[in-house]
Amino acid sequence: MPTVAIVAGSTDSDTGGARADGPPGPAGAPGPGGSPAPGGTTAATGVTGVTGAPGPATAPGSAGSALPPDIPAPRPGPPGPAPTGRVRQPVALIRLLVGLAAITLTLLLADYARATTSGIAADVAQLARLVPRPLAAIAGGLSTAALLLVPVWSAVRRLLSAVPERRRVLQHLSDGLLAAVLAYGASVAVDLGVDELAPASLIAALTQPLPGHDLAHTEPVYGYLAPVLAFLTASAAREHKVPRIVLSVSALAGLAAGYATPTALLLGLLIGWTAAHGTLYAVGTPDPRPRPAELLQSLREAGLRPVAAHPAGPDRYLVRQEGGHPDLDVQLLDRQAVTAALVQRAWRRLRLRTAPHPRALRSLRTGLEHEALVSYAAVAAGVRTRRIAATAGLGRDNALVAYEYLPGRTLDQLADDELTDRLLTDAWSQLALLQRREISHRALVPSSILVDRAGAVHVVDLADGDIAASELVLRCDIAQLLTTLALRVGAERSVRTAVAVLGPDVVGAALPLLQPIALARSTRTALKQAARAHCAALAPAGGTGPGGSHAPARPAAPPPGELLDAIRAEVLRTRPQAPVRAVKVERLRPRTLLAVGGGVVAGWLLLPQLFASEQNPIAAVGDADPLWLALAVLAAATSHVTAAMGFVGFVPERLNFRHAVLAQLAGSFVKLVSPGGVGGVALNTRFLQRSGIPTAQALSSVGVGQLFGLVLHLLQLGAFVYLLDTEPGGSELDALPAVVSGLAGAAVLLAGVSAVPPARRWLAARLRPLTSEVLPRLLELLRSPGRLAVGVAGQLLVSLCLVACLYCCVRAVGREPAFASVAVVFLIGNAVGNAAPTPGGAGAVDSALVTLLEHTASMEEGGALAAVALFRLLTLVLPVLPGWGAFAWLQRRGAL
Repeated sequence: MPTVAIVAGSTDSDTGGARADGPPGPAGAPGPGGSPAPGGTTAATGVTGVTGAPGPATAPGSAGSALPPDIPAPRPGPPGPAPTGRVRQPVALIRLLVGLAAITLTLLLADYARATTSGIAADVAQLARLVPRPLAAIAGGLSTAALLLVPVWSAVRRLLSAVPERRRVLQHLSDGLLAAVLAYGASVAVDLGVDELAPASLIAALTQPLPGHDLAHTEPVYGYLAPVLAFLTASAAREHKVPRIVLSVSALAGLAAGYATPTALLLGLLIGWTAAHGTLYAVGTPDPRPRPAELLQSLREAGLRPVAAHPAGPDRYLVRQEGGHPDLDVQLLDRQAVTAALVQRAWRRLRLRTAPHPRALRSLRTGLEHEALVSYAAVAAGVRTRRIAATAGLGRDNALVAYEYLPGRTLDQLADDELTDRLLTDAWSQLALLQRREISHRALVPSSILVDRAGAVHVVDLADGDIAASELVLRCDIAQLLTTLALRVGAERSVRTAVAVLGPDVVGAALPLLQPIALARSTRTALKQAARAHCAALAPAGGTGPGGSHAPARPAAPPPGELLDAIRAEVLRTRPQAPVRAVKVERLRPRTLLAVGGGVVAGWLLLPQLFASEQNPIAAVGDADPLWLALAVLAAATSHVTAAMGFVGFVPERLNFRHAVLAQLAGSFVKLVSPGGVGGVALNTRFLQRSGIPTAQALSSVGVGQLFGLVLHLLQLGAFVYLLDTEPGGSELDALPAVVSGLAGAAVLLAGVSAVPPARRWLAARLRPLTSEVLPRLLELLRSPGRLAVGVAGQLLVSLCLVACLYCCVRAVGREPAFASVAVVFLIGNAVGNAAPTPGGAGAVDSALVTLLEHTASMEEGGALAAVALFRLLTLVLPVLPGWGAFAWLQRRGAL
């Protein structure tokens, strides 16, 4: 079965957590500490096999027994197979995507940076003229022959030198042959695509006239390099010196003979490298994990006396030694698995101040040295942990760390009645020893806390720890252990035992780090699961009281979703002066990247149009009619007041209208850092909550407003489409049939979904909040027709104000389209903006408005760009600063 290797101490959290603290494995599979899972047995004796299928067991307690005498011996089972088959390495997928991105970037740069690429090609061609033509032709022919012989030489050499591993070598060679065929096909496809479809500028950047043939040109891709490089990469050739020399000489000979340009050479190399990794990911690679015999041999070379190895989980073995020597718990480190997590770990390192350094940036030897150093430092500090017996390398892609076997159970395998105050205090004592020596663990999840048979706590999985850790990281360890223990025993016992060992000042200093982003991913998941389980337990709870009323159930403890607040309250009870303001752990937020990405996309789409259009739109904005410009500003400002009308009209409770107007203005600031339509919903819901309206009713009111807004939006669109089609001359777009066809298609799609039971259930689940929350709120609003009329009028007027703003912007730049056509343009563009994932609909709205103005309103490109730029300036850019001020003012007064 294809698996992805999990290295020892591999992280599971944004802060560098260790292996996920999930449920125990199946019967017979040992837990993280080396003990069997509840209800199962395990052994490391006899013939090596798969997890839970050991060979004949020795007598418990006898010399050489792989497990302690109090653990029952398993029933004999058939020996398991050695690691065979193929696995898909995530690193191959990462390299495939990187290669595709590099090919795309090369083609874009070749087209957009034509002067640079042409200049480089001209310089190279000028140097090539210095080489005599006969010599260049001979060198080109010889290098091409040598290049084609390299794969044959590599295959024969490997087959003759690896007789015992001939089957694995044949698998590698078949992968290389397939990759070479695909790379050659991709090179031919790119050649044909460039010749047939590419613009002349790109063809000129990738090719040059053939020497002596003025009408013919070189190939866009130097095709000889791609299949050879693909074969060598996919076949895992270990010899690199000779192939690199031949590839380099062939590339230089191609340049000297005038058969390729530098860009064509680069494309050939990229296509070969990308095809190789695409092949490896598609068909998989032979399992790189070492066989048990190789593992035992490596341990013998390290001075140990292993007899048998039994798989005990992903990349983990229990090894029995002879002569009464202690048994071993061996963890394998896989370079491929570490590299596969490079992107995720690098992002966590960039985002979080408390994240560990990505281990993919270390060499395998450096990773071994780091893990051993932290382990030795912990032992020197007096911490109970597994002792390292040996470290060794297993080829170029694997290594191992052999720990002395430590029987016991992890925290998640203990029953609730076994979690005594003595055990909790012991756990805090071990952390205190680490803190005293400034050693961080970074992942104190349940799987990292091992309890032996005597009830003593051991701290394991120190691979991501640090020596001389910063104060921030040390406090993060305290916050993590507080939460880990509180999930099992509650906030009161977790805090009480922590204060008893560390003191109230130290525990209080960790409060600013008690935030979800600073905790391990598995801990955040456990908090969410506990909250869902608590809500599910309360849903059917409560008996029937007098008169048939239901008496609500009373929880015995705070809801797990509020566990962090309960921990803070317990700490503040013992240390009232403790700081509670959260420390900023994030360096970079995803929404910041989203905003930057939206701006880049908008600039990428708009800037070429600004400079490519015949009429300069910037000059058109500068020459805008002042009267129409003033009317556009007035319409944009009025839209915030009408938006407040459309908001408060769907809330039965009385609201402060001035605060509601400021909240809509604050939405101009919020939508700059959130996708279109999302920020406004969240802001309005928060405003209603702070106004004293319960969350359920607040969400329902916002939902009613959204529902009415959608219906009125469609009605307005239909009305303006009708007006547009009835105008003299009509429109370039047959709009009414298009809208009717769209509605008919939506109806057919809805009927199709309703006819499929799984799809019908999915749709019913999505519409259930509408029937259970929004419709009852709407019925309540019907009792106040005046308020409902205000809401409907506000929803209509806000669209009309924005349509008027866009119309005035169009008139300000000297164009005179029909008002109905501008209204259709805005209503469609606004829908695109609400669906776009970019902040404020950046990029999507601008492109849609420009395109629709050109086609629907019959405007030229320069005028459309000028009108849209002016409209977005008035409705998106200029309101940001007043919106920020309104947001801050409402926050200071507790309205947000």
